[in-house]
Amino acid sequence: MNRNESKENNELKDRVIHISRVAKVVKGGRRFSFSALVVAGDGRGTVGIGLGKANEVPEAIRKGLERAKRNLCRINLIKGTIPHRVNGRFGAGNVLLLPASEGTGVIAGGPVRAIMETCGVRNILTKSIGSRNPHNVAKAAFEGLKSLADPKAVARLRNKSLEEIWDTRA
Repeated sequence: MNRNESKENNELKDRVIHISRVAKVVKGGRRFSFSALVVAGDGRGTVGIGLGKANEVPEAIRKGLERAKRNLCRINLIKGTIPHRVNGRFGAGNVLLLPASEGTGVIAGGPVRAIMETCGVRNILTKSIGSRNPHNVAKAAFEGLKSLADPKAVARLRNKSLEEIWDTRA
């Protein structure tokens, strides 16, 4: 379920990660509602995730997309991959993100794949450990991406050049 949305000259792509049908038991029977976990990004290092809840699926997706746009954050990428190894945690979800060389592709499953492709990561190795709940896995991957250090700032702190820290020739 991909749609293109524009925000301030940035073409945002969005993907639905998971849709849940939730039942509330009331006196007259069951009331059904839906929750949608949505990821939005520009494919150039900006990504956000959001959860929308409503009585109809399209409305839940729309609300999730609005929340994802509000939660957009910039990710530090170098040549289509992440600059260093990182472990993202959220609840019982634990996602290991490893940088990969050119040509590897996105080695990820389900929610993590949707986030990486929407963010613009072209080469990465991931491993989901612990919870299989799509909400926890997606939020753990997002936390991992948010915790990435800026390679240029690290180089300045260490009084080294970017080439000494990260091999940019490859």
